[in-house]
Amino acid sequence: MSAVLAGGAPRALPWVAATITRTQARTPRLRSIFLRAPTAPHVAGQHLDVRLTAADGYHARRPYSIASAPGAAETELLVESLPGGEVSPWFVDVAAPGDTFEVKGPLGGVFLWRPEDRGPLLLAGGGSGIAPLLSMVRERAARAPGMPTLLLYSVRRFEEAAYPEELDALERADPALRVVIATTRGPAERPGDHEGRFDERAVAEQLARWGHSPLRALVCGPTAFVEAVTGTLLGAGVPASRILAERFGGSAAAA
Repeated sequence: MSAVLAGGAPRALPWVAATITRTQARTPRLRSIFLRAPTAPHVAGQHLDVRLTAADGYHARRPYSIASAPGAAETELLVESLPGGEVSPWFVDVAAPGDTFEVKGPLGGVFLWRPEDRGPLLLAGGGSGIAPLLSMVRERAARAPGMPTLLLYSVRRFEEAAYPEELDALERADPALRVVIATTRGPAERPGDHEGRFDERAVAEQLARWGHSPLRALVCGPTAFVEAVTGTLLGAGVPASRILAERFGGSAAAA
């Protein structure tokens, strides 16, 4: 996303200071970082570029999807601690309220969902790929309740699932929202959840239970997960023009 000058020429977004207001552990490896920064309002699905600066002037930069709903008082980033990472261990293990760093954004103009995009809506996330989808689920709850929505969320074990209580509450509050958590290395914990990967058979079963053909399908997570789910959606007859995908590193085993 770029700002546009009056004459039509794009202008790159600047780096601005962000201040951490609070943090919250979601799982042993995932932590929510809540911050305030003078950025423009985001659209569900967008991300911020984050830049940390060492004492010697070295910069480390990473993109993080925005998990908060558009218009929220605080911007929420969901950060996964990756072995050997330059940025994520600081956020997960060190960062505290009052700490500052730089952000640029919001960025991203393709992997998006707005209420006016309508539904039925299918969302599929692997590991920390739940972050931008949670922004969409929260936006849907606020501005498009009753829209048929299926969220497929894959993790290795149930205790590695972020936001289970919130997802339960959203599902109970709206019968048009169905949430299915797949555990690839552990037992299913909730009625209706799935034990194993979201392979072709599992996705087909979930679509049949849901009873809708998605007008828009958004898939986010590690490459293996994204390729597997998009392939099964295509095999199930969902047109490629309806599928948006975003892939990144981390939590490959959640696929």
